[in-house]
Amino acid sequence: MKDTWRRICQATLALLFAGVVCVADNTSNNMPPPGTLNYVEGQVSVEGQKQSPKSVGATYLEPNQVMDTGNGNAEMLLTPGIYLRLGHQSEVKMIAPGLADTQVQVTHGSAMVEVDELFKENNVSVLMDNTTTQIEKTGLYEFDADQPSVKVLDGKAKIREGDQNLNLSKGHIALLAESQPLVRQKYNKDQVEEDPLYRWSKLRSEYSTEANVDEGNALLDAGGWWGPGWYWDPFWCDFAFMPGMGMFWGPFGYPFFSPWMVGWAPYYGVRGNPLGYYHYPVTGGAARANLPPLAHPATSGSAGFRPLSRGMGGSHIGMPAGGFHGMSASRGGFGMGGFHGGFGGRR
Repeated sequence: MKDTWRRICQATLALLFAGVVCVADNTSNNMPPPGTLNYVEGQVSVEGQKQSPKSVGATYLEPNQVMDTGNGNAEMLLTPGIYLRLGHQSEVKMIAPGLADTQVQVTHGSAMVEVDELFKENNVSVLMDNTTTQIEKTGLYEFDADQPSVKVLDGKAKIREGDQNLNLSKGHIALLAESQPLVRQKYNKDQVEEDPLYRWSKLRSEYSTEANVDEGNALLDAGGWWGPGWYWDPFWCDFAFMPGMGMFWGPFGYPFFSPWMVGWAPYYGVRGNPLGYYHYPVTGGAARANLPPLAHPATSGSAGFRPLSRGMGGSHIGMPAGGFHGMSASRGGFGMGGFHGGFGGRR
C-alpha cells in the first residue's frame, strides 16, 4: 500500500513540475497565430532550425516559411479548432497566416488536417501540385504530395485546378495526376486507418480533448475565459481548443467542451489510479446517445472526481472537481486545494 501511494505521489509531483516548466516557457497572453507549432516529435525543423518540445507555442511560420520533418511528426495550429499534422519526411509551407484567409502548401510527403470548428467567415485552403483544396465543412482531410491526392475522411471540400472544379465528400479521394482531368473515387477505409500518420493524428486528437477538459476545468475554477479560441494548457504543454459554447464531437470521435459544459466530461478509468481517466472515440449518433457507464463508480477519492452523476443518454458520468487533490497550481502559485492542470487564460 505504501509503495502504491509513493508511486502516486511521485507521478503527481512529476506532472506538477512539468506544468511549472511549461508555464515558465509560455507566459504571454496572446492568441497564437495560424502557423504556431503545437507539438514536436522526433526530427522537425523550421527554416532549417531544429525544433524541440521547448519550441512549442514559441515558434510560428510566417509567410513563405517552411516546416519539414525527417524521422518525426509535427502539429501546427491553423485557425481555432483546426490542426495540421505533418507525417515523416514531409514539408509544409505557410502561404497566408490570416484568420479569415488561411493558406498552406504541402510540398512534400503527407499532412492531415483535423477541422473541429469552421465558421463561414473562414477561408481555409491547402495548395498542392497546382491545385487548391478549399475546406468547406468540419471533418478530416489527408493530403499526399508524393503520390498527389486528397482524401476526405470526413467533411466536404472543393478542389480547383485551372478551370476544373471537383467537389469531394466523405469517403472519397481525388487523384491529382499532372495534365490529367481530376478524378474522384472511393478509397479503402481500413487501409487508411493503418496509415502511421492517421494513427498518430488520432492519438494527438485524444490528447487534444484531454487538454480541452483539463484547461476547461481550470478556466471554470480560476477564471481567465476570453471566449472561444486557443488556451495554453501547461499540464499538456500545448494549446487547448475551447469552443465558445456547448460541446461537440471531433472527426475522430473525441469530444470538445466549453468551460460551461466541461462538467459533463465522462470519466473512465481504474479505481485508485489518479492518472487513469481518458476519453475515447464515439462515432455515430446512436453510439453517442448510449455512452457506457463508468468503469467504476466515481468516489470522492477517485482521481479528484466528485460522485455527482449526470444522465446522458441513459448512462451516468462523473463530474470533474478540478483534477488531482492535495496541491494546487494556479496563476497565484502553489497552495492547498486541487491541482487543476491549467492555469487559466490564454498564453
